[in-house]
Amino acid sequence: MTIHQLEVRPGTVTQVFSRDTPAVLAVDPGDTVVVESLDASGHLEPQSFPGEVRPLMFTDRRGHCLTGPIEVRGAQPGDMLSVHFEALTPGGWGFTVAGRRDDAFTRSLGVAGGEPEWLLWELDRERRTGTNQFGHTVQLRPFLGVVGMPQPEAGEFSTTPPRAAGGGNIDCRELVAGSTLFLPVTVPGALLSVGDGHAAQGDGEVGGTAIECPMTSRLVLGLEPNPPLQAIHAVTPGARITFGFNADLNAATAEALGAMLTWLQALLGLSRTHALALASSVVDLRITQIANETWGVHAVLADDAVVRNR
Repeated sequence: MTIHQLEVRPGTVTQVFSRDTPAVLAVDPGDTVVVESLDASGHLEPQSFPGEVRPLMFTDRRGHCLTGPIEVRGAQPGDMLSVHFEALTPGGWGFTVAGRRDDAFTRSLGVAGGEPEWLLWELDRERRTGTNQFGHTVQLRPFLGVVGMPQPEAGEFSTTPPRAAGGGNIDCRELVAGSTLFLPVTVPGALLSVGDGHAAQGDGEVGGTAIECPMTSRLVLGLEPNPPLQAIHAVTPGARITFGFNADLNAATAEALGAMLTWLQALLGLSRTHALALASSVVDLRITQIANETWGVHAVLADDAVVRNR
């Protein structure tokens, strides 16, 4: 196993998904990569007061500031890429902003049409807490919002919506250190890009941002020979997770739950209807995020939810 270092600099970042973007690093399956990433906006410096304009990595910002792409040698479409989050360390600062959108949802909340409001956070990595300018302190639970690969088609694709093909802006707060995310490979070499560090986020990312922060991520990249599912799924320190992504919340829910039923069938040898009956007692459905043009839903099966006695 080789350990690689991937630092942030102008030649190692991207803000779109494209199969034609050259890899900035090539690794073998099983290798470890220590990846630096800026916050989603690509700030080079923290704000000293709320809303202050600070230098950005990309002056013509088009999407998330991501580090990559990383080629995984031998990866081909049809394979399943495993991304194990061995360690996730946020930077010393972060921000949250709400009120930047004017749409039906923000109007229903009574927050459209005004000035955006910012929270600036000081992050204490030892105590795993963040404190904002109002003195509010929260527990940190860091994870990467964007972990994904390009679409198989030619062209440049937005980093904003998550996609069943390749992943991307999943924004799932369950993917903390110790978790492994499994993504269907979309292009030769995988061409994985990561970023959008979140020091903490609630399910839904309801204001449009989490605690956005720089992140140093220690990732182990591999190819999974016998995945339980061919769709995006994850194993966390305490649960199994499946995902659904769709502009229709009902469709996203059905996608996430359907994948979990398939997993339950394989785990316990059940018919699909029996799996649904069991899921009704033990599976949690959570709204992953509402911020990214496409609804995200994840189904969660805790490791201790079912004990098989015979």
